[in-house]
Amino acid sequence: MRTLIKGGTVLSSTGAVAADVLVDGETIAAVTAPGMFTEADTVLDATGKYVLPGGIDAHTHMEMPFGGTFSADTFETGTRAAAFGGTTTIIDFAVQAKGTSLLSTLDKWHEKADGDCAIDYGFHMIVSDVNDATLKEMESCVDAGVSSFKMFMAYPGVFYSTDGEILRAMRKATETGSTIMMHAENGIAIDQLVAQALAEGRGEPVQHGYTRPPELEGEATSRAITLAKVTGAPLYIVHLSAAQALAAVAGARNEGQNVFAETCPQYLYLSIEDLAKPDFEGAKYVASPPLREKSHQTDLWRGLRTNDLSVVSTDHCPFCFKDQKELGRGDFSKIPNGMPGVEHRMDLLHQGVVAGEISLARWVETCSTTPARMFGLYPRKGVLAPGSDADIVVYDPKAEQTISAATHHMAVDYSAYEGMRITGAVSTVLSRGRVVVDGGEYHGSAGHGRFLSRDLCQYLN
Repeated sequence: MRTLIKGGTVLSSTGAVAADVLVDGETIAAVTAPGMFTEADTVLDATGKYVLPGGIDAHTHMEMPFGGTFSADTFETGTRAAAFGGTTTIIDFAVQAKGTSLLSTLDKWHEKADGDCAIDYGFHMIVSDVNDATLKEMESCVDAGVSSFKMFMAYPGVFYSTDGEILRAMRKATETGSTIMMHAENGIAIDQLVAQALAEGRGEPVQHGYTRPPELEGEATSRAITLAKVTGAPLYIVHLSAAQALAAVAGARNEGQNVFAETCPQYLYLSIEDLAKPDFEGAKYVASPPLREKSHQTDLWRGLRTNDLSVVSTDHCPFCFKDQKELGRGDFSKIPNGMPGVEHRMDLLHQGVVAGEISLARWVETCSTTPARMFGLYPRKGVLAPGSDADIVVYDPKAEQTISAATHHMAVDYSAYEGMRITGAVSTVLSRGRVVVDGGEYHGSAGHGRFLSRDLCQYLN
């Protein structure tokens, strides 16, 4: 089957050009001057619209166990919602439990995702139990197409790793060329602040933010950077939220260290004021790191422009307000950590274009091209070029929409952006040449998405 997308403005990480895109089967056959091709099995008119590579959300948590419950989206519902929002690839996290092996964990996550995904997917590996066997298995994971390993300086007793354990894993990453992803918050200090708040009777959701101050994100980020410098390991800071952490990343990058960072839409648009909403509404906004004072948003947008923040992911980890978030009524430390967002990342970052915060090229770069290069998927993903997978989004920059739980497709009972009016909307989405969303209607199917075996990061010095 050949599909011709004609009349649109093709966007890339380097700019915009009037061009047509010809798809043959699952891959792109040609990107040509307008009018060079006129016939195909399917012709899509993109006049007045952008044509861009499908989004890559490099940080999602489908069906993730946390605090005695699971994130609300399955691989089926979560990837369908992602497709509606113009994301055609996710990279999810396989979660090693203490006392288990990395490879058995990877097998378990393959079982969860296989046959259920609407779009293509890959895995990172969460390493929570550092020992000789785990370190050896890191090599096998790389061979199996999982080339990035997430560790935690937070959550003592669950995911937390000591500096010594981090050092050992980083040395293995240096040997294998793989990347260490870091949740950088000082969990030991945070636990003390949480215990103090609860002892003083401060149990409301906003205390989640007060007990995880930005200084402790900055400290942990600096410490992770130092450990990476000692070992020579590539380091990727996940869900960076605070100006202090960004300053540490910028300093390391200025010195030429292989340090990268992502931020998330919630840190660009929401703030601790949302955490402070009355009647337990603030629980909807509990995630870690927490939402910050609005002043941090200016620094984060600047970081996106300067490339000190290289990627925008979502950390999509949705828990329903009813029955899940409510587990923490009276004790904010029991509120499941996570927010929904996989469906709205592309739209929210396009709002940054509308507001003049970033360019169209930077929109494509942070949401698609850079994550493809960062996590070993380029040029199969992240670009519209002959031979690349035909993951394509036709986007109407003038359409208007209102974000609401009443209309979103994520399996969660609230929206973190309820009532937000935005300019721009997805018109059509192709995944490997197949139209999966068109005109607000779903044409995809569970099982269309394939597992992606990833190469190493393409940005290493």
